[in-house]
Order: sequence, then structure tokens, then C-alpha cells
Amino acid sequence: MRLFIAEKPSLARAIAENLGKQQKKDGCIVLNQGQDVVTWCFGHIMDDYNPEDYDESYKKWRFDTLPIIPNTWKLRVRSDAKKQFNIIKDLVKKADTIVNAGDPDREGQLLVDEVLTFLGNKKPVQRILLNALDSKSVKEALNDLRDNRDFEGLRDSAEARRQADWLVGMNLTRAYSMKRQAAGYDGTVHVGRVKTPTLALIVRREDELKNFKPTTHYIAKVIWKHENGAIPTLWKIKEDQEGLDSEGRLLKKEVAEGLLEKMEAAANHSDGAQIASVEQKKKQENQRLPYSLSTLQVEAGRKYGYSPKQVLDTMQSLYEKKLTTYPRSDCEYLPENQYADAKQVLNNLKNIPDKDFQTLLEKADTSIKSRCWNDKKISAHHALIPTTEKLSFNSLSEAEQRMYLLVSKAYLAQFFPLHTYLATKIIVTCADETFVANGKTVTDLGWKAIYQKDKSDKEEEDESSLPTVVEGDTVTYQEGSVQEKVTTPPKRFTTSSLLQAMKEIYKYVQDKELVTKLKSCKGIGTEATRAGIIDEITKDGSVKVEKGKLVPTESGAMAIHLLPDEITYPDLTARWENELDEVADGSLSLDIFRDHQISRIIELIDKAKNLNIKPNANVPLCPNCGKPLRRRKGAKGIFWGCSGYPNCKTTFPDKNGKPDLNAKKAKSVPPETCPKCGKKLYQRHGKFGTFWACEDRDNCGAHFPDKDNKPVIVLCPECKKGYLLRAESKKKKGSYFWYCSERCGAKSVWDKNGLPDLKK
Repeated sequence: MRLFIAEKPSLARAIAENLGKQQKKDGCIVLNQGQDVVTWCFGHIMDDYNPEDYDESYKKWRFDTLPIIPNTWKLRVRSDAKKQFNIIKDLVKKADTIVNAGDPDREGQLLVDEVLTFLGNKKPVQRILLNALDSKSVKEALNDLRDNRDFEGLRDSAEARRQADWLVGMNLTRAYSMKRQAAGYDGTVHVGRVKTPTLALIVRREDELKNFKPTTHYIAKVIWKHENGAIPTLWKIKEDQEGLDSEGRLLKKEVAEGLLEKMEAAANHSDGAQIASVEQKKKQENQRLPYSLSTLQVEAGRKYGYSPKQVLDTMQSLYEKKLTTYPRSDCEYLPENQYADAKQVLNNLKNIPDKDFQTLLEKADTSIKSRCWNDKKISAHHALIPTTEKLSFNSLSEAEQRMYLLVSKAYLAQFFPLHTYLATKIIVTCADETFVANGKTVTDLGWKAIYQKDKSDKEEEDESSLPTVVEGDTVTYQEGSVQEKVTTPPKRFTTSSLLQAMKEIYKYVQDKELVTKLKSCKGIGTEATRAGIIDEITKDGSVKVEKGKLVPTESGAMAIHLLPDEITYPDLTARWENELDEVADGSLSLDIFRDHQISRIIELIDKAKNLNIKPNANVPLCPNCGKPLRRRKGAKGIFWGCSGYPNCKTTFPDKNGKPDLNAKKAKSVPPETCPKCGKKLYQRHGKFGTFWACEDRDNCGAHFPDKDNKPVIVLCPECKKGYLLRAESKKKKGSYFWYCSERCGAKSVWDKNGLPDLKK
């Protein structure tokens, strides 16, 4: 029996439809009289252990338990997937061969492989790569099954990503949250390998806005008159010009006005103004590439205001309807063997009821082969394109229609000529001043004809043509103007522009030497996870949405200002993404990657320990130790406790959201003084219960039993040096006795109600 394990039910159904006669059973589909069986997961059906699942001591957040690093990484079956897991388990036992039918990316590879590893599978495993669910694509993939061992690097990369995220999240969230809470601030500092630098982009943009001071500056424009037409130019300001700021902007309006008067007078004399140089170059633009998920999300956000998640969900729906290819693709190229499908795909697009699109479709030339057909650029994915599946356009939702049309236009562009134009630059000189004009004359609109209706006025302006002139020609002053400009503050991120920033993360690194290297990096996060990251920082209260813009909350801003640059800047995360790619291609082992992460985690925990945070001025301080009080929720309701716990156990009842410092029920346990060295004693909790220990553990080391939250300090009546300590009798469980800490040989003393019974 051959067993296919698909990532999700929709993928399983698409495979089954192309294998033969179906017999549906609980959790699987049987085909070809049992020769083939298709079953499915629901995404990841395995879950990571939580820290407390490894060790009960991790249940409480304490610095002395960090870093938390599992010796052996453990997974368990998700509680809501146990039934399906058991079905897969039984089928694996019966199978002769297994086919990993996860999505064609690193997570799709892992989520099936991790189930097989958990089951201890030793049977041969193949891999099917499905970039589309239409019948033609599925049948081709079924005839091209690979050895699953060829994708071990992809699996290891996904496993490395999971372990890195776990280490960062579990360790650094605890470390920095504890420091923040100890300073009297509520809430958790959610630290994530990708989430934190993404949030930092929003916070830093907000900081720029708050610190922004507008600058008014001036630009001089002159239109020169030539016999063949007008030449609009901009004054090229000299570096030593009076009235410039550090950015080279002209701040004095009178300088620009004086220039125009000077030009009007000088240009009409015998020497006048002349054409100093003319540069004209023939240029061409290749056909735009088809969409990856990110480029589609950015475009749909700009054009329709769709969120990245909305675009992903819509493309997932079109994929499951077999109308477009696999949505979570980071690739903008197509395999060369799919070029043969062009006529069939374009013919299918005739079902789009859009007159303008149909007019363009008639002009498509399938003899044109653009740069997008390139096997060297293809990995597990290829670009998003329409399939050959018959289209019923009117049955689609508005969002589906819009996304399908965007993807179709990008595909259609591959069968139009190059966009060609003449780029012209004219330099005019007059009275030792220089003026520059740039123009563009389109010679063949080419593939841009598809997007002609979408052009903005700004784009039209940029493409203005210039008259034909020759170097040395004389021109005269026609008119001039001074334009006032005010520098504008940086714009807040939208979900789409933030997603683009995540993809082009090299623009935001702290170490500028990394820019060139990281341009080849795919950014932070993946095509599949970026939309989820943006949703996550919104839902956890770090960011709010105001009029479509992302604004950090006070809590989110504080988290970024609190954390060290290594976590908040994208440099380290981008390097990690590069390393994950190296794990995928086999040039870096999973073990070495993990060791890198562990060493970095330890360094960042040490930084957290040494971090000094200014106490929250709005929070009352503990009257016993001076540390901030924190509002907590206990078994009996809301109360206030000292952030110095467990060293200080001072508590107060809550009254209208504030600690009732005058309440009779208030209980405080002030630190005691060590009788041996005079330093403070602090209450501790150990394996055998509560006790009190000297803060100078290395030199003094004194410790004492606890009774009613007070240390029991009783000098040994025999040697007068040691102190009596309490212990349980080995012979009689539940009975206690007291002995001298100095082991002076004095007889032990029986316990009475938690104290040494010295009368006996």
C-alpha cells in the first residue's frame, strides 16, 4: 500500500481526484482497491513541550532557572488532533511506501516529517511537490515523485526555525518581563525572533515622527525658450551656495528670487544662455516579473487597501479552487517547462469579462519568452500564476476577482514586448549657473500598455518629453518661479508597507556594512508567516490601528526601548534567516545553528540581569524594602504584592485599583539580620520547605528554619557558637528534632510546635 500524507484535507482531495476511484473513510480516502490511501494532517498536528513540561521548576518565572535549554527536544500530539493522528499512525503501520504531501516549503516538509519521526517510521518515503491543484499539475507531480531524503535540508531548516523561535520566546520573554515587572510595570514583554524587530520598525518610525521638525526650503524653476519648444529646468545649487542647510536645501527664499532676476537679465544679453550638453540614451525595461506572495500583498494593499492576511486568505481560496498556483511562494520566476502551457493559460483568461483586458489579451504574443522563465531561479516554489482550470469569473467574490485579475495581468505581461524609450538630459548654463532638465520619450509602450489605465498623474509628469536641441544652441529666459517646499515627516507604516519593509529588511539594518550582503536575503519571516506576525503584534496589544496606520501602544514602545539593540534591530534576525537558508541548502548543520542561538541567548539573558530600569513613578513602593508593589490576581481575588518577592513577601488588599496601605490585614515580612555577619537574611524556598538564608552566601552561608514567616534564631546552649537547625527523623516520619549547625556534639533537641523544646 502507498500512503500519501497531505498537509491539509483540500490538498488530500486534489491528490485523490487524480489517483482513481475513491472510497471515502473516516480520516482518509482509499483508492485503487486499497493500493493507494490518502490521509491528511491539519497543518502542524505536533506541538512543542512548554518549559514546565520539561521540568516542574520552570513553572515559576525566575532568573535562576534561565536559560531554559532542552537537552532533547520533545513534541506531543495536539489535543485537538489526536483522532486524526491515530488514523495516520494505523495507516503508517500498514503502508509499504509513504509519500510526504506537505506544501512545497520548509514548514510543509517538516509537518509531515515530524509525524513520521515521532512514529519511528523506517519505511521508504517519497516526496510530491504540488505548486498547483489543477488536474494537469497534480498528474505531472504524481509522475515526478522524489526521494524524501533529498529534502532533509529543508526539514532541518524548519526545525532550526522552530527551535530558535522557542529559545528566544521562552527565555527572553521571561527575562525581560521579570525586569520590567520588578520596576513596577504591568504586562509581558513578548520577545520574538521576527516579531520584535518588526515591532521595532513601527516604534522607531513613531519616534521619528515625534522628533520631526519641518524644514521650509525653496526650489528655483526656470523655463527656457528654444525654437523647437520650451525646456523646463531646475536650478542645480552649488555646494558653497549661501543659505543652504546640512542637507543641501536652500532655506533663503530671497536667494532664489535673486537668482531668477539675475537669469532674466543675463539670458537676454548677447552671450545669454545656451545648451551646455545633451545626453540621450536608448533604454528598455524588461517585462515585470509575476508575483510572489509578498509583492502581491504589497500591490493589493496599495491598490485596494487589503491587509496581508486578507490577500493570503484570498489566494489560498483561489488555490483550493484550483484557479491559481501555490500562494505562499517567495519566488517571482517560472520553470521553463511551463512555457509550453502559455497558450492554454491565456486561452482560459478569455473567460474574464473585462473588455479592456480582452483587448490586451488579443495582443499577446506567445513567441515572446521573457526573463521569468528561468529554472535556475526556481526552488520548491514558482511565481503565482493562473492555472489551466476552467474559470467561472462571476462566481468569485470581489476580492477573488481582483486578486485573480492582478495575477493574470502580471502573467499576460510576459507575452508583450519590452518597454523602450529615450531618456534625455539637457543642461543649460547661464551666468555661471547650471540648470537641468530630464525627459522621457516612449518609443514602444510594450508590456506597460497593460497598466496604462493605472498610471498616476505623477508618472505622467515623469514621462514628459523635451524638444530636440543641439549642444551650443542659444536659449532665452521665458519664465521663472520659486517653489516653496516643506519637508514632510516619515509616514506611519500600513500593513502593506510594513510587509514590504520586512521583505526589504536590508534598508533598516544598524550595521550598514550588512546592506550589500542582506540585499540577497529574503528578509525577516517568510511569505507564509509575515502576515501572521503583523496580526500578532496587533492582537497582543503592542500595536493599534488608527485610520489604516500602525501606531505603537505605550506598552509596545516601552518594550522596544527596554530591549537591547541586538534584539530590536533586524541585523541579527536577518543573519539568522541567512543561516536558515544555509541549513536548507546543507552548508550549515542544524547542530551548529542551534549552538549559535544558544550562545546568543545566554548573552542576552546576562544583559537582562544587569539591566537597570527606572521604577514606575506611578506605582506605590513597598514600605518594607522600597521596591515597587504590583497588582496581582490570587486564589482569593486581586491583591498587591511586593515585586521583590520571594525575598520580600509584603502584601496589601486592593482598594479601588490601589493598594490599601492602611488595611489591618496587611501582612509584611521585613528582611531580618544575620546574627553571624550582620547582613540581611532573606526567605527562601528549597527542596525541604521554607528557610531563611544570609545574603552573603559565599562567605557566611548561615541559614535558619522558618516559623510563621520569621527566622528561628536559637543559639546552641552548649557551644554558644552554632545555631539550632530543624530536621526530620529518619526513623519516625513526621517527627522533627533540632541540632547544632556547628556539629559541636551537643545532644539533639526535640521539636515542639516548630520550635526546639529546650525544657526537656
